Amino acid sequence: MLSTVFEQFVEESPMSVMARVLMERIFTPERLDNIFEKHATVQYQQDLLFSSQVDLMSLVVCGIHKSVHAAYKAKAIEKIVSTTALYNKLSGIELNVSQALLKETASDLNYLVKAMSGEQPSLLSGYQVKFVDGTCLAATDHRLNVISFG
Repeated sequence: MLSTVFEQFVEESPMSVMARVLMERIFTPERLDNIFEKHATVQYQQDLLFSSQVDLMSLVVCGIHKSVHAAYKAKAIEKIVSTTALYNKLSGIELNVSQALLKETASDLNYLVKAMSGEQPSLLSGYQVKFVDGTCLAATDHRLNVISFG
């Protein structure tokens, strides 16, 4: 039933195939739009669905496109909504919608990390360590003066 090409991917890289299938299942457009519908109190979906917004942002977060505008142009959704409408939608995403998206997908993603033996040992026993990506700081370097005390 599976095509020869797909079978070759399964044989040569079963983990990447499994990861893709599970990620697609976790982030189905229907699930994302359902999360929005359940948790949004002010915003509404009309022409630009929440799942489309998440899709665009994932292209930027994963480094496929350098900006939201580049992802927007590449996906050719400009025929659906204007750039201004897109940015208004993105800036207006309610906190409880973002929290629900994280909460409802994190447990599934955690299961995926465990299934792929991707867990890392704790860096500091008894502490939860979080890394903050500082790549945005380089762009602000030229605007900030060093503050010295003494």
